[in-house]
Amino acid sequence: MSTGRRIVIVSADIGAGHDAAARELGRGLTGRGFEVDEINFLAVLPAPLHAAIRETYRTMLSRAPWSYDALFTVTDRSPLSVAAIRAALRPARRRMLARLPPDTVAVVTTFPFANQVLGPLRHTLRITAPVITYVTDFAVHPTWVAPGVELYCVVHEAASRQARANGATSAQVVRPLVSARFTDAPELGRRQARLRFGLPPEARLALIVAGSWGVGAVARTAREITATGCVEPVVVCGRNEKLRRRLGRLPGHVLGWVDDMPALMRAADVIVENAGGLTCQESLVAGLPTITYRPIPGHGRANAAVLTRCALTRYVTSPAELRPALTALVDGDGAAHVAFEPGVEMATVIADLLGRSPVAGIPVRPAYGMTAAEPPSDRGRRHRPTRSGDG
Repeated sequence: MSTGRRIVIVSADIGAGHDAAARELGRGLTGRGFEVDEINFLAVLPAPLHAAIRETYRTMLSRAPWSYDALFTVTDRSPLSVAAIRAALRPARRRMLARLPPDTVAVVTTFPFANQVLGPLRHTLRITAPVITYVTDFAVHPTWVAPGVELYCVVHEAASRQARANGATSAQVVRPLVSARFTDAPELGRRQARLRFGLPPEARLALIVAGSWGVGAVARTAREITATGCVEPVVVCGRNEKLRRRLGRLPGHVLGWVDDMPALMRAADVIVENAGGLTCQESLVAGLPTITYRPIPGHGRANAAVLTRCALTRYVTSPAELRPALTALVDGDGAAHVAFEPGVEMATVIADLLGRSPVAGIPVRPAYGMTAAEPPSDRGRRHRPTRSGDG
């Protein structure tokens, strides 16, 4: 029997940030009594496209970053290019409709291309449940914006302004979708955290992160930080085993995939990031001094621009600036960033929206003759709380 409280979260297994945000939102919504299903947007596409899109994206970032930068720039500047993406994804609309349970009261996305499918479905009333999105970046690229999306949830007021400038009808600042353990783990001190990861208890440690794929100039960054002589690098390679083997020959501490990032951040004195994604949100919520250095092309550089403009991180643009920046932040003699004041929890925003929305409780329109008594065979995967990893 339907409870009238089912929410579908549409994410994508491309990197780790989109899925991690979806899982954190799922925990918040289930805690408020909602039933939560998760759908992998890429799995909705024909099977060959799923792997092709993910691997092409990974290859562009790791081997041909200039190509990703060019694609990001073109779609940022040309509305026609975004419209072309929306048109290319049109065949996925029928597949998406078949995956949405008829008793869905809201659809939430954490992946921009999902908006280009679900937004038009909502805009044309093929689905009557509201469509809401969580923007996983500080910069709101035009590919996030689509007609039919009711609300864009962002993590900073600068992102809200950018979303509206790109055509979003409504934007609200929310708390980043990261675990509460980044702020609520008083029982774990720095020494205990360092012991957990086998790190020296008294050293000054700079945590270097590069997402779950370990992309960007990570090895170069590690060498340049080591050369400053003022901190020891702790490099998180994510799932990039090739990078982990390469860095094993360098001084410092090298880790692979990390399940307990709150503890690792508690062990660090400063963090050096290159993408402005989930891990950057985690460090800011944790109050850890954060440096942006050698940002990856595309969204990395776009996020760096927003972070710098808002003084949320310190943008270091050359190796010569590393030592004074690291020393100032580790010693506490320099301002790491302005106070990061996250907004309300997104689960609360969604619950409030459904409580006052005239479409709350109205199901998704049956797709292509399907009735409420004949649900689709695949209703997506049910939410199971898990740790997001290092993002």
